[in-house]
Amino acid sequence: MDYAYPPVSFFFEVVFLGGGFDQVENRFQSVTGLNAELQTETVKEGGVNYYEHILPVRSKYPPLVLKRGLVKDSKLSDWCMKAILNLDIHPVDLQVRLLHVKRTDPKKPPEKSEPLMGWDVINAYPRKWSVSDFNAEQNAIAIESLELNYSYFKPQGSNPPAR
Repeated sequence: MDYAYPPVSFFFEVVFLGGGFDQVENRFQSVTGLNAELQTETVKEGGVNYYEHILPVRSKYPPLVLKRGLVKDSKLSDWCMKAILNLDIHPVDLQVRLLHVKRTDPKKPPEKSEPLMGWDVINAYPRKWSVSDFNAEQNAIAIESLELNYSYFKPQGSNPPAR
């Protein structure tokens, strides 16, 4: 094992599978919303008053939020705008990969980065697009935020959930 444990969270990549997005389109400052929650339902049993049954119902996934510096003439932004403004929705799958650097000599630059672990996000489509506030009093980069809904995600290499 030649990586630090626990792994660092700042070295990652997002890869869109389909949609014709190039490598520049896959560079993001942050990814949030990669979590799942089991929704439950409370059932009261007749005659039993000292507790309730809490039963699992379904998995729930919050929107995936991708942030990056604003990119001019972006196919990814166009995909979002077509979906939001024209309801021209074309879901795509994407992968979020946590990377680690493969080094043979710590004094030299890294030879390559390899996925340490990853998640397949299935049927993602745009829900919201926004750009950060413009303020002449601050020296900040314009940040574009893409909020995506999706069906589910799974760790890479695992089977899809049972239907």
